[in-house]
Amino acid sequence: MGVAIRDSDLQFLDRLRCQPPGYRFHNWARTFSSQPAFYLAPTTDGEIQQIVRIACRYSMTVKAIGSGHSPSDIACTDSIMLNMDKMSRVLSCDQHARTITVEGGMRLHELHDVLKRHGLALSCVGSISDQSVAGAIATATHGTGAAYSDLSSAVVRLVLIDGCGRRRVCSAAASSDVFDAARCSLGALGIVTQVTVQCEPAFWLHAVQEPTTLGSVLDDFGHVVASAEHVRVWWFPHTDAAVVWRANRTPARERVHPESFVRDRIYGFHVYQMQLLKARTCPDDIPRLTREHFARRFDRRLEWTDDSFRIFNFDCLFPQYVNEWAVPLERAPAALRALQRWVDDEGARSGGARVHFPVEIRFVQRNSVWLSPAYDQDVCYIGVIMYRPFHWPVPYKRYWKAYEDIMRLHHGRPHWAKAHQMFYHDFVDCYPKFANFVQLRRDCDPQNIFVNDYLRRHLLPPDELLPSDARIATDHPHL
Repeated sequence: MGVAIRDSDLQFLDRLRCQPPGYRFHNWARTFSSQPAFYLAPTTDGEIQQIVRIACRYSMTVKAIGSGHSPSDIACTDSIMLNMDKMSRVLSCDQHARTITVEGGMRLHELHDVLKRHGLALSCVGSISDQSVAGAIATATHGTGAAYSDLSSAVVRLVLIDGCGRRRVCSAAASSDVFDAARCSLGALGIVTQVTVQCEPAFWLHAVQEPTTLGSVLDDFGHVVASAEHVRVWWFPHTDAAVVWRANRTPARERVHPESFVRDRIYGFHVYQMQLLKARTCPDDIPRLTREHFARRFDRRLEWTDDSFRIFNFDCLFPQYVNEWAVPLERAPAALRALQRWVDDEGARSGGARVHFPVEIRFVQRNSVWLSPAYDQDVCYIGVIMYRPFHWPVPYKRYWKAYEDIMRLHHGRPHWAKAHQMFYHDFVDCYPKFANFVQLRRDCDPQNIFVNDYLRRHLLPPDELLPSDARIATDHPHL
């Protein structure tokens, strides 16, 4: 580190180590990594406050991580990294108010189990539940449902350790500006150690998935969005094929699962991964593979019934590059048509891009969280994917560039967890509260101890960048 740390501080840090020096952190998709000087596992707010004070004393930086599921470098640091797994306790559950307070390191799948024992559930959940609670709200993790917003909007109280080591208790009634900023803060304001989440009585969902076409979805878009409590569309690029997944609350309590081990696990996972590995050298096979998998796996009606969180979650298969933006709901059909035209044009061109399925389309209600992509607008999230079979890289940058250009044209906002090419002035234009957030970040973290490459690249105004940071603001992050 090049910093002489006094013995008492070094002993404190060493006591909290959970990996030896030289440990390298990788995100889940193994697209980004870093080697922190100290990889620590605190157990209390007091320990985190002490870590922050040490970081201030020696001009070090601090980054808290959960599962590392974000497909970007948002969690990376070469200084102090905090593994929050030991801060995963249930602190209280208010059955009358239907709220639960947990430490920020609790994983969502653990939270589901705890809530179920108390007869409660989250109203809407995303595709996976491996993330920590604090990590999920830090990037406004979302599910789908036109009348349901993201997980950040369900937070009613939180505890934040800021860059001065202060412990801040925030809610709509206390420090409301900090609260609305911290509910989706990218880790830029401090470390969220406790979260109180609004829940509802536990419920089951009945889900139906049916084949259709993207054209029919877009022609009747408003009706499709409102056709169930929770709606998700998958489009299969290089074709017009799509599936619509609809889920509604049900009194039924008999589990129904349509999964076939051979069709979905052997063919849909293992065979598909081998096919995509081969397609790295034969990319023209990709459109055929997409048609084949749609016909064999998705061109049928399927039904599920189970606990809500089990229905919301699904297997995201193997490592992948992911990009996802939220566009205003009314702009979504035009954005999707433009993306389809680009994919079709590339598919007709020798040497053009060949892209993987699916393009995932989900719907989120507006909220008041300052940096939520759904701030003050109902949105449609449009997510694109390129799988990395057996962790091997695949070409994706041409696809990403065209996709992001289309999303920008339609006033999109990127999902914060994903790697994207939006920067300070872009966010000033598209987030009404962005300037307020930046000023609050300065107040909460005056020494920039929570600033890593991701935050420096995307949040800091140009006059706060170091000369060596100019490259970061124009290049793609190193993969």
